[in-house]
Amino acid sequence: MRMRRPFRVLVTTLLAATAFSTTACGTDSGSGGASPDRAEAAGDPTPAAGAKGVPATLRFRGTTLDGEPFDGATLAGKPVALWFWAPWCGTCRGQAPQAAELARTYQGKVHVVGVAGLDATGAMKSFVSSRKVGGFPHVADEQGAVWKKFGITQQSSFVLLDGKGKVVHSGVPAGPGELDDLVAKLAG
Repeated sequence: MRMRRPFRVLVTTLLAATAFSTTACGTDSGSGGASPDRAEAAGDPTPAAGAKGVPATLRFRGTTLDGEPFDGATLAGKPVALWFWAPWCGTCRGQAPQAAELARTYQGKVHVVGVAGLDATGAMKSFVSSRKVGGFPHVADEQGAVWKKFGITQQSSFVLLDGKGKVVHSGVPAGPGELDDLVAKLAG
């Protein structure tokens, strides 16, 4: 099976970062996801605006598919559901309606943010339009900085953070029911 070039680059980068992180640090936070120290170190080196008091997991910046600046610090104080997807991913296409429904159902209670990667911005915009998932923000993560920050190695993955920024789930949900249950629990 031939991997697309951007995916090979991301996988190679993630494997190298994981190897470095394991040998340099040798500890696991046990948080069920990215540790705040690892997450902050892997993200944008420029602190997010208003980073004081913002959990390390939310200290990242990017640009939305609309070309607007995105600051993860704006997510602080509420639970967050990050959906890591790629435009050519069949599973992502299948999960798009559920992601859109989660954003509608939990509007004002849980921030839902798409993190698009592994392709060019044009393909990402086309995906959002064709899959009708434009009701929530999508970060264009062409370089994979946010993917690396959260230790994501495959699409379609979700990272769920509680209102304090602690990762409570990271990975591929076992099915739509599990994702619904996890987000409902976050919303309280």
